[in-house]
Amino acid sequence: MIKLTVLYEQPADPEAFDKHYLQTHTPLVRALPGLDRFEVALTLPDAGGAPAPYHLIAELYFPDAQTMQAAMASPQGAALAADAPNVTSTKSVSMLSEIS
Repeated sequence: MIKLTVLYEQPADPEAFDKHYLQTHTPLVRALPGLDRFEVALTLPDAGGAPAPYHLIAELYFPDAQTMQAAMASPQGAALAADAPNVTSTKSVSMLSEIS
């Protein structure tokens, strides 16, 4: 299984970011063909009340790399890519991992 993890830093306008990510971007992710599982987590402040370095964590699971590549090359993947500028104004870090 392949997992794509995206860590979004704290956005300038968290409410606007969350609204767009959850109402617009999330349905586009969920439409990707071959997607096994999708999780979104909003981070919490630490015990002292300081914000986490990341605001939102997205995890996309695919059965294998070929399925993920096909999903990103599909029309649904193109729609997701077209929406990416609406969320990439917030810096992010992406990582691919293999789950064994």
